[in-house]
Amino acid sequence: MRNYFFILTSVVLLVSCAEKSAPVTWTSTSEKMSWTEIDTLFLTNASTVPDVIIDTTQTAQSIQGFGTCFNELGWTSLSQLSESNRDSVLRELFEPGKGAGFTYCRMPVGANDFSVDWYSYNETEGDFSMEKFTIDNDRKTLIPFIQAALKYNPDIRIWASPWSPPSWMKYNKYYALNWSWTDDPRYANEMTKERLGMEGTDMFIQKPEYMKAYALYFSKFIEAYAQQGIHIFGVAPQNEFNSCQPFPSCTWTARGLREFIGKYLGPAMAEKDVEIIFGTVERANCGLVDTILQDSDCMKYVKSVAFQWAGKGAIPEIHERYPDMTLIQSESECGDGRNNWSFCMYTWDMMKHYLLNGASVYEYWNTSLPEDGMSRWGWRQNSLVVVNEQDKSWYFTHEYYLMKHFSRFVRPGAVRVKTSGYDDLLAFLNTDNRLVVIAVNKEDTPKTLTIKIGDKVLVPTLAAGTINSFVL
Repeated sequence: MRNYFFILTSVVLLVSCAEKSAPVTWTSTSEKMSWTEIDTLFLTNASTVPDVIIDTTQTAQSIQGFGTCFNELGWTSLSQLSESNRDSVLRELFEPGKGAGFTYCRMPVGANDFSVDWYSYNETEGDFSMEKFTIDNDRKTLIPFIQAALKYNPDIRIWASPWSPPSWMKYNKYYALNWSWTDDPRYANEMTKERLGMEGTDMFIQKPEYMKAYALYFSKFIEAYAQQGIHIFGVAPQNEFNSCQPFPSCTWTARGLREFIGKYLGPAMAEKDVEIIFGTVERANCGLVDTILQDSDCMKYVKSVAFQWAGKGAIPEIHERYPDMTLIQSESECGDGRNNWSFCMYTWDMMKHYLLNGASVYEYWNTSLPEDGMSRWGWRQNSLVVVNEQDKSWYFTHEYYLMKHFSRFVRPGAVRVKTSGYDDLLAFLNTDNRLVVIAVNKEDTPKTLTIKIGDKVLVPTLAAGTINSFVL
C-alpha cells in the first residue's frame, strides 16, 4: 500500500498547482494487487517538458480485437466449477463492460495439443465425399464452451484452424510428426521412425482428390457449427505449418499451401462467405508469406495473415511490404504453467512488439487450465484462469489482467496512435474519441511521467512493477 499512498500524494500535489480538467480514469495492476482503480488524476495545463508525447493526429493500424482460444481442456477445467461460479468466470471474460470483454477468439478444427486426446471429424480412410463426417466429439466440450461465451457476447468473432487433418490424408497416416517429449506413458504417442515428419516437406498428400476432400471437410465443419448457432468467420489452413510436433501437427510447404488455398480451400470457403487467414506463421521467414500474398489466385481469398512464436520475427517486414493486409497475433506464447509476474512482463513485451508492428488482433492461448497446466502430450502451460480441481476454486492470472488492460478499454475500431519518449507505453484512440494510454513500469522504484497530449499534460507516478491504463 505504500506505493499507492505515494501515488495519491503526488497526484494531490500536482492538481493543486494547475488548472484541472475532467478526471482521468486510472486502473493499475501489480504482482500483489490486481485491477486497482485510482480515479483522482487530471489532465492539466501545467507547462512542463514532457517525457512522452502522444500525437493523436498520427494514426497507425485499426484494432479489430483481443481475445483467447477455445480449447477442450479449457472447458473440462471450467466444468469443475459450480454452474454459478463458471458463469461468473465467463461473464468476466466475455461480457462487454463487465470484465475483459473479449471480442476475437480462435478455435481448433479437430484436435489440438490441448484437446482431451487425438480425434478428427472423419477417420474413415478413403471417404472423399465426407459421408462419415461428424462433430459429435465437440458436443461434449468445444460447442458448450463457445455457446457459453456467446451467451455473454453474441458478437465474438471466431476463426478456426486445424492442427492436423484426418490421419489418412497424411503420408505418415498418423496425427503426430515427432517423438514424445517424455517417457511418461500418460503423455506418450505411438510414434515410429517411419512416421517422423520433416520441416520443409508436405506431409499432407499432394493429390487433387485429397485436397478437394479436405476443402469439403472445412465446408462440413462450417455448416455443422452454423447448425449449433456458432458462426465461423474465417479459417486458416494449418496451425504452424513448419513444425513437427509430438501432438497433432502437419507440415506443408508454402507451395503446397498455395495450391490448396488458391484452387480448393479458397473457392470452397468463398461459397460459405468465410475468409481465409494465411498461417499460422511460426517462422521468421517472410518468403513463406510472399509465396501466398504474391499469388493472384490466393489473393482472391486471403484477408489476413496470422503469426505466432518465431513468426514475430517476420511481422515487421511483412507489415512494411503489405501495409493494407490485416495482421493477427494468433497465439500468445504459452509459458511454463507457473503463471508468474515475470512471464506477464514478457507477454507485455510481445504485445508491444506485435502492436507496434501492425497487428490488429492479439489473442491469448489457454483460457483455463487445472493448476498443473499440463496438456495431454506433457506440456505444462500458462492460462488466463487456473482451476483447483480439489476444492473447486479458481483465480485469474497476471496475464489475464494484462489482457484486460487492453480489451476492456481498447475496443474494436480503435486506432493506435503515435507515441514517443518512453518505450513501455502504447496509446489508442477509440471510435468515441476516448484516448487509452497503457503504460508499464518494470522497475522496482516508482516512475513519474509527464505525458503531453495536445496542449495538456498527464503526470502520473507509476508505482513500481505495475501495468497502468488511463482513459481520457
